[in-house]
Amino acid sequence: MPRAVYVLALGVFAMVTSEFVVAGLMPQMADGLDVGIPDIGYLITAFAVAMAFGGPFLTVAVLRLRPKPALAVLFAIFLAGNVLAATASGYAVMVVARVVTGVASQAFFGVALSICAQLTRPEVRGRSVAVVLNGLMLGTLLGLPLSTLIGEHLGWRAAFWAIAALTVVAALCTAAGVPPLEHADGGGGLRQELGVFRNPRLWRVLSTSTCVIGATFCAFSYLNPILTEVTGFAPGTVPLLLVAYGAATVIGNHVVGRLADRYAVPVLLCGLVLNFLFLAGFALLAHRATPAVVFMLGIGLVGVTMNPAMVTRVQRTGNARPLVNTIHSSFITLGIIIGSSLGGVAVGRFGLRSPLWLGAAMAVVGVATLLPDLPMRGRSRRIRGETQEKQAIRT
Repeated sequence: MPRAVYVLALGVFAMVTSEFVVAGLMPQMADGLDVGIPDIGYLITAFAVAMAFGGPFLTVAVLRLRPKPALAVLFAIFLAGNVLAATASGYAVMVVARVVTGVASQAFFGVALSICAQLTRPEVRGRSVAVVLNGLMLGTLLGLPLSTLIGEHLGWRAAFWAIAALTVVAALCTAAGVPPLEHADGGGGLRQELGVFRNPRLWRVLSTSTCVIGATFCAFSYLNPILTEVTGFAPGTVPLLLVAYGAATVIGNHVVGRLADRYAVPVLLCGLVLNFLFLAGFALLAHRATPAVVFMLGIGLVGVTMNPAMVTRVQRTGNARPLVNTIHSSFITLGIIIGSSLGGVAVGRFGLRSPLWLGAAMAVVGVATLLPDLPMRGRSRRIRGETQEKQAIRT
């Protein structure tokens, strides 16, 4: 695997740590900004909205740049957003900071995955995507709990300063470790980039990713208050539980990365069904410590870990260029929007278990978006079998 793939994972780690930090510091940020916990939950939504709707526009803006200079520009914008968050004087300023970092993060994902595709052979792209997205998993395993610990001991602003420092390190490593590259497939301009979206199947494939991540984030966005207020864990125990959750995502990402190149659709189907069971079980038994932890870890194993299979499926349906990858990330973050925003509404009206039921419902919808592909896979196997039989008869 090229060294640059691991360097890209470090950049993703910085982006994801910034995205998730709010989930680990909800009570502290609510006190510091003088707002309620649902308002802090909406900061996750603001980040996601910026990713979903602003990221593609920023990607278009950097399309004329070669991949490596484009990453440098995106790092600079992301750094500015985190500095603004660390110095935010009020809730409105924090919302602006989350928007800036969200837009830069989304565009970074698109460009980074495109570089990953350029650096690796098509038959191992799923595995290389898993390596890059290990940055996402390590963001939950290490970035989130570490930023939570920093926030609890030094204040939530210190957590954002730490992320800013990490961003500088990732940018320097990228400058040294990623080789100069030309545009993917020789470029082609915006019109060629947009042409692939005329394929109606691509939109259904994208919607599956929305459901996978939306189901997961219904739970993840509110893990801290669920574990403390419903399950009864002490606040100091939550970072350790988040480490365990992150470890589960690393394991799941590795397994899915190994399978994504050959079994993308079956892996996604299995992941969605299991996620439904874990979310429903968590909702029913959230008041009991052992089942709650088991179901939480299950969600970690089969939630965001579906990313390598999702990326592989989208790139095969569309292409591996920056705009397709960014739009795919937009559909992923649409799931985050649904999970965090509707989850916040549900918490206010029905209590802290309700986002878990909402996530289970989204998993069911995700299964429905996969069903048209299952007969297609069956027909493909039958056609291959018939062809082999004909060839055997002829010989």
